[in-house]
Amino acid sequence: MTSYEKPGWKVSKLKISLWLFFVLLAIGGYIGWDRGFRVKPQPDWVTATPEMRFKYGSIGAENDAGVPYWIFYVLPRMFPEKLPGPGGYASLGVPWEQGQELPVGFTKKTIGFPRVANNCAVCHTTSYRTKPNENPTFVVAGAGHTTDVEGFFRFLIDCAKDPRFNADNMMREISLVTELDMIDKLLYRFVIIPVTKKRLLEREKQFAWIYRPDFPEWGRGRDDAMNLTKYFMVRMPMDDTFGPTDMPSVWNLQKYQWDKGMRMNLAGDSHDAQSVITDSALGLLGAEPKNKDEFLGHVAWLHEYLGKLEAPKYPFPIDATKAEAGKEVFNKNCASCHASNRTGTPLALEEVGTDKNRLDSWNKEAAIAANKVVKEMRIERRGLVEETLKGYVASFLDGIWLRAPYLHNGSVPTLRDLLEPVERRPKIFYRGYDLYDPANVGFITQGPEAERVGSKYDVSQKGGGNMGHVFGVDLPQVEKDALIEYLKTL
Repeated sequence: MTSYEKPGWKVSKLKISLWLFFVLLAIGGYIGWDRGFRVKPQPDWVTATPEMRFKYGSIGAENDAGVPYWIFYVLPRMFPEKLPGPGGYASLGVPWEQGQELPVGFTKKTIGFPRVANNCAVCHTTSYRTKPNENPTFVVAGAGHTTDVEGFFRFLIDCAKDPRFNADNMMREISLVTELDMIDKLLYRFVIIPVTKKRLLEREKQFAWIYRPDFPEWGRGRDDAMNLTKYFMVRMPMDDTFGPTDMPSVWNLQKYQWDKGMRMNLAGDSHDAQSVITDSALGLLGAEPKNKDEFLGHVAWLHEYLGKLEAPKYPFPIDATKAEAGKEVFNKNCASCHASNRTGTPLALEEVGTDKNRLDSWNKEAAIAANKVVKEMRIERRGLVEETLKGYVASFLDGIWLRAPYLHNGSVPTLRDLLEPVERRPKIFYRGYDLYDPANVGFITQGPEAERVGSKYDVSQKGGGNMGHVFGVDLPQVEKDALIEYLKTL
């Protein structure tokens, strides 16, 4: 000890050092929590109305499936060649309202840093226009017939596989559109960008079947839902099944009454609406919910909202006299399946005769495994039907005018086409153009604009068959016209 040091000086010096250490530790911990984990509520406008909440409200997917906002923002600028055309994410056909920062069905929430994820509206929002030069009308809970879901999956993975997806390139691109503070710069460069790349690359194996050259593309407005469930929720090995189907409408879900033998999903593989919503939301999360009570609250809200939401009304004039005559035609030829105790229940494939690939993509063993996964999350639901499926559900027809293309796989463009013999139905058409066709009840699927905007659909490809449902094809033309007019009123 030097002559000028007091005996207590070393102790005081140690206390000061420890105090500074814990202060710095606390500051570092706060910064880490604030920039990495702190959850901030979405803006009030998101929940101002039920419709806005459905379109932009978070269901919790930002935790594990979210893409950091600034990475999401610059990806189309860095990798435009990996998108189907110009216009960034709009080239994927996502419904995008004027003045909105993100497309419908894309949520933004800050969990440490802003993240982008999806909610149910990404697949269940319909866009239509009555004239070529007008802005689209968006109908929530309708079939998302314009969105290229497979293209979005591929885009994210293809970007991550590109060697240009690195911190130097991405930080340079981000700096062109925003000025991050020093902490965010460090986080993006050394944590957020590398971790995002790693997680996107981890998805490649689960998405392997969408890269198979022997499988056609899903096309706009379709997804291979049961294979997604097998490979993401159940983690089953890839098989040779392929069953993309049309995005369904999800309005007025209270019409499905499980206690009367009704089933949900196109092949009747789920018991009730609450189960379908739960499983769909879990698919968007991609993992067990971080906050189970909050997640179940979102499910309960969706169940209540979609249960009572009515189908949209036909926006064009209807010939009342012709529609009344069409009602008689409907009662004689269609009501036994679509307005009876058979409605909402599965009909045998042999009776309907439609493409069977969707049925082949799911089985009893997969249902048992999926139910086990959800049960292990301690989430209660009636769940998936643990039996071999026999066919497709006889659908309710509310809002049928806006649910084109038709049949479970979207293989028939319009209602008028559906009333034609199979050999006279279109063999090739283009899905995803939102200009409405009131004469035929569906969307325009032929012509330069439909070809430019839409995705090609070929009924000869795997899972694309337009056979079956030949009911009404032999009706006289006058009765077909009347029936179509009546269907507009539903």
